[in-house]
Amino acid sequence: MDKRNRQILKIALPSIVSNITVPLLGLVDVAIVGHLGSAAYIGAIAVGGMTFNVIYWIFGFLRMGTSGMTSQALGRRDLGEVTRMFARSLGIAFAIAAALITLQIPLRAAALGIMQPTAEVARLASIYFSILIYGAPAMLGLFSLSGWLIGMQNSRTPMAVAIVQNVVNICASTLLVFGCGMKVEGVAIGTLTAQYAGLIMALVLCHKHYGRLRVHFSWQGVWRREDMRRFFSVNRDIFLRTLCMVSVMLFFTSAGSWQGEVILAVNTLLMQFYLLFSYVMDGFAYAGEALSGRYYGARNAAALSDTIRHLFRWGFLMAAAFTLAYTLGGDAFLSLLTDEPHVVAASHTYYYWALAIPLAGVAAFVWDGVFIGCTMTRGMLISMAVAAATFFAVYLLSRDRFANHGLWAAFITYVFLRGFVQKFLYKSAQKDN
Repeated sequence: MDKRNRQILKIALPSIVSNITVPLLGLVDVAIVGHLGSAAYIGAIAVGGMTFNVIYWIFGFLRMGTSGMTSQALGRRDLGEVTRMFARSLGIAFAIAAALITLQIPLRAAALGIMQPTAEVARLASIYFSILIYGAPAMLGLFSLSGWLIGMQNSRTPMAVAIVQNVVNICASTLLVFGCGMKVEGVAIGTLTAQYAGLIMALVLCHKHYGRLRVHFSWQGVWRREDMRRFFSVNRDIFLRTLCMVSVMLFFTSAGSWQGEVILAVNTLLMQFYLLFSYVMDGFAYAGEALSGRYYGARNAAALSDTIRHLFRWGFLMAAAFTLAYTLGGDAFLSLLTDEPHVVAASHTYYYWALAIPLAGVAAFVWDGVFIGCTMTRGMLISMAVAAATFFAVYLLSRDRFANHGLWAAFITYVFLRGFVQKFLYKSAQKDN
């Protein structure tokens, strides 16, 4: 195995392990409520979970921007800026979390108003939301810490944190639901407990491994206007890009909700195939962020190009593997998530859309990592805007005739176009340079 592959796998493999546990937090919730005897519980987790996905996705720049800027600072050997990025990103994360908790009532009302679930799903989703909103400081804090660690070329610490988080979540949620007789509230409390366990562990490990860098730290530059302007300038395009992505994901869930509890449950189950693949591919995207940012900061164009070639080889290998796994093991996976026979039966009608996800979306994940590492955030925004606009156009043109099939066709087109547009934007940028 050559040097570049070793570099990629050193970051990607621990990231894959940690990232694959992120959807497991949601999968555990879905699997637990999927055995409570009603599709309304699955729908409630879908609505509540999507609400938090929307909220946290909007502030995903805390991880992505922190990763890119930290890796570039590391490439320049600027350890002072490396330590200031840690404090700057974490401070902003906690400030945003405090605002979310303060605004929880209008946020919950807006989410339910947009998705318009049935009365029972809305009641259960409100319980779920009212508990998990207090996990915002932990989740946003972990975004910042994960981004900083990836920028430091360290994916093992986030992996360890994610594993512990999921063990805590599984144990706490299972105990509260099946041991204490709680339902949606038990799942929410178990997840909340896991979120704070992860934050505390991440802070402790950062202190253990990087405490020696405190000699380079100075508060003077943390909140300096010029540095804050650069932080938000880099992240502005990521923020707007995330809004486009959120609009697609929110609309996807809402359009399923409008078709009734069964279709909502079906789309929730099949979306787990996308989420599972995305978090595995994000492992290679994180490797792209760390290595691209480092070589970009060091102005090593040859190493950057070689890294991109190797990332795409791994990406297409993973896409082929996932397509095969979904083809052979799809029914078993669906049965693991729910024992509602009518939901499983309805899922078969739309299952082939899940099979198209890996090959359609692989390029988007690889390019995202490269663009973040090189802080080419404007290109990320343009590609996402084009893909999102196409998603809505395809759905509006096909919904009357194809209903939920039209929704899935629009989604597959969306994930494909993200990578397709980024490819040409990157080539154009290389020609200009």
